[in-house]
Amino acid sequence: MILGACRPQLAHQALQADPSIAALLPCNVVVRAVDARTTVVEAFDPAAMVSLAGDAGEPLATIAADARERLTAALAALDEKEGR
Repeated sequence: MILGACRPQLAHQALQADPSIAALLPCNVVVRAVDARTTVVEAFDPAAMVSLAGDAGEPLATIAADARERLTAALAALDEKEGR
């Protein structure tokens, strides 16, 4: 299952910095079953978007760091819920 996970405020800020970044916004979180007892949740690292940004790299670095922090916290919360 692919979930849309964009934070509109961060996406807007990124588009203001570089409109071409729209195709690279890391807005998907993938949830997939490995087997009957194992589920994997994956997300693209927003920092990777910055390396492709060209001239807008600096403003996007701040936005990507914010998005990465939020995604990391969400994924960590899932691990904690599972007792990992």
